Amino acid sequence: MTDLATLDAMAQAALVASGEVTASELLESAIARAEAADPALNFMAQKLYDRARAATPAEGPFRGVPFLVKDLHIHIAGERTGQGSNLWNGYVADHDSTIYDRFRKAGLNVFGKTTTPEFGLTVTTESKATGLTRNPWNLAHSAGGSSGGAACAVAAGVVPIDQASDGGGSIRCPAAACGIFGLKPSRGRVPMGPRATEGWLGLSINGMVSWSVRDNAAMLDAIHGPEAGSRYTAPALADSFLAAAGRDPGPLRVAVMRSAPTGVPVHPEVLAALDAAAALLEGLGHHVEIAQPALDGAALAEALIAVIASATAHEVGLRCRELGRDNAGDDIELITQMFVHLGQQASGVQLLAANQTFQDAARTMANFQAGFDVILSPVFAQPPIELGKVDLSPPDVATWTANITGYSPFTALANQTGQPAMSLPLGMSSSGLPIGIMAMGRYGEEALLYSLAGQIERAAPWAGRRPPARG
Repeated sequence: MTDLATLDAMAQAALVASGEVTASELLESAIARAEAADPALNFMAQKLYDRARAATPAEGPFRGVPFLVKDLHIHIAGERTGQGSNLWNGYVADHDSTIYDRFRKAGLNVFGKTTTPEFGLTVTTESKATGLTRNPWNLAHSAGGSSGGAACAVAAGVVPIDQASDGGGSIRCPAAACGIFGLKPSRGRVPMGPRATEGWLGLSINGMVSWSVRDNAAMLDAIHGPEAGSRYTAPALADSFLAAAGRDPGPLRVAVMRSAPTGVPVHPEVLAALDAAAALLEGLGHHVEIAQPALDGAALAEALIAVIASATAHEVGLRCRELGRDNAGDDIELITQMFVHLGQQASGVQLLAANQTFQDAARTMANFQAGFDVILSPVFAQPPIELGKVDLSPPDVATWTANITGYSPFTALANQTGQPAMSLPLGMSSSGLPIGIMAMGRYGEEALLYSLAGQIERAAPWAGRRPPARG
């Protein structure tokens, strides 16, 4: 059973299909690894072991593969949804999320939910509700967020792939911090419903973190497509994401973005990792040059806050009305309280102005990428930081703001424009912490990103580079 921890999801599914291993054996092995790793790392928000043991996995491409979903807007009928918040204590879902239904049809066996910061509002996974999720490369450091529990579980070898979501970097940030692969799909590619078909006015999208590129691609094949009530959907595919991951992308035009849109400084070790990744791509036959679009980083940041704050105020308000309360009080954290206040003060005109800012940026990016297939940049501006730096209950708001804006200035752009983007585990800091490199494609071109990722994975494989803390 110990060998199962080194297999990706497709390999595990193949063992079940051949009869060499049963779905029950896969599940018990994953549960044993979770129980071994979670006390130190704290990635499990909820354990659904008995539910998984009683389940009969469907005849899908991932039949019998153990799986975890993020405890944020992923509902399972009859089970608690925690949202990383004490305000959601006692909430039990009365329906299944559309994406959860697609996971089941793909044959996955969900045995738990992973940790997230409150409402996914920051790039670390620390909350009053579920505690600190620790980086398996160094327990004093952040595992990233908001899908930190998901990335931590994959990096620790508990499961080979997990569901994650991304409204400003929440797939790519924890993938980068934990040294694994993560891809944020294009806006409209993956279901978000059934009761709301977009999150944060289209900023947020579901996706995966994984060890292997092929798992990630095959999973997107299994879950993508419109759902009832969708107002838009991403462009159709020529074949499949999995097929794309296995083929050479051909020579690409790559722009290397060395400066953050907001102008904050980038750590020398991060820039060195970016330059090394650029050299790798050049060695693979791609045309690489330093170039980046002209963007108003301050305007984009202001627009992002307006949308996230308004969405947070709306969500908290709905929950308070369910509970018969006037306000959330101390059941939400300090930064969440700030977002609620800002959202309550925001006007419809501000939201429309924010949307216009995003549209302007999308046009700028489309025009820029007429000349480039991919934009290469860092994920974070610094190596993974210590716990307690960007959590949602800081000593003061000013310090928190300075910390988070200096740490994560690159990823939100892809959410604002709707483009696909991925984190590649290509760098390591001098202190032994992962440094993720981001590649952003044109809208609807996840297949091209998977082709590039597969090529890079074959040229510079990362599966054997495992952290010290694992199951």
